[in-house]
Amino acid sequence: MKRVRWGILGTGAIARQFVQDLSFLPEAEGSRSRDSDERFADKRDIARRHAGYYDLAADPDLDVVYVATPHPFHAENAALCLEAGSAVREAV
Repeated sequence: MKRVRWGILGTGAIARQFVQDLSFLPEAEGSRSRDSDERFADKRDIARRHAGYYDLAADPDLDVVYVATPHPFHAENAALCLEAGSAVREAV
């Protein structure tokens, strides 16, 4: 079975819960803030880090990006991922 390579867009409570619920760790994550990015990735042993949402969305080595930002930003963030060619799963 092929391992799904997840990217996590956002580092808030929704992202933390989603990562905890996965049976594997995501391949990469991205945040608007370098400090938030580093804390989130360090705590979860995520090696690939993106300092911006676009860089994560455009990462060709990911299978899907989980949009974990607050709901008012979902459409904008999902569109960013789709325009960059990434499959998207958003928090509901």
